[in-house]
Amino acid sequence: MKAVAFTEFGGPEVLRVLDLPEPHAGPGQVRVRVKAAGVQPYDAAVRAGWEPPGLTLTWPRVPGNEFAGVVDEGDLEPGTEVLGFTAVQAAAEYIVVPVTDVTPKPPEMPWAVAGGFTAGPQTASIALEALKLREGETLLVHAAAGSVGTAAVQLAKLQGAKVVGTASEANQDYLRELGATPVVYGEGLNERLAPLGIDVVLDGAGGAALDLSLELVKDRKRILTLVDHGRAADLGVLVSKSGRSAARLAALAALYAKGALRFHVRRAYPFTEAVAAHREIETGHGRGKIVLMFD
Repeated sequence: MKAVAFTEFGGPEVLRVLDLPEPHAGPGQVRVRVKAAGVQPYDAAVRAGWEPPGLTLTWPRVPGNEFAGVVDEGDLEPGTEVLGFTAVQAAAEYIVVPVTDVTPKPPEMPWAVAGGFTAGPQTASIALEALKLREGETLLVHAAAGSVGTAAVQLAKLQGAKVVGTASEANQDYLRELGATPVVYGEGLNERLAPLGIDVVLDGAGGAALDLSLELVKDRKRILTLVDHGRAADLGVLVSKSGRSAARLAALAALYAKGALRFHVRRAYPFTEAVAAHREIETGHGRGKIVLMFD
């Protein structure tokens, strides 16, 4: 099979399309012929040398932790269209995962959306649970135009919360469409946010944005950072925990299918252009999701 892989750590340029042996499903597993796979900062970290806890990785290494495709072996009916999650290995023509890590793809969901859908909405859902967001509260989402931020804004609105989102000038109208009150990054941000009565913060930016959040919300257990993990313990703020599941993913996909959860794909690259996809994800800017297409 063809796979996006690397044989040494480094920047996007270490990625290659390699011929690797096809995996096969064992008991309790499914093999999926991948149609699309998401690209995330997580994948860039793996490529640069980070190893997800609890995993023993071999060479060559294949990044990618979310995917969508068609089952062709294992404990589901061949031909079943699914979306699912993993730690690595998704950026390939085939992937084998436990049957518990996939859920049926709604017919209404395009492949490009399905390939990048797993991580952002699940991360947002898990974070909002950890923050114990309640109806009527005001949630601040830093980096609200990204894939996690976009999902968090919408899920919080569905829970009856008010949402304020920070983003670039170019994304202000986009946040309004999602139902958030948009606020522009930059000098004077504290003065723009302070009058809005922030109760809870989901930080997708880190650094100065997290520092500002500490001034806005006194209870640090109502602040969760998705990116500044190294400082979280000392500051007493939350970090996102594991909690991905097929049941959670199915519920979120159902929201998409009925039009209650929008999902924006910024760009879909052929898998042969994975280097360009990784370069784009590492800019840290842009609205929505980047995906690799395998079909």
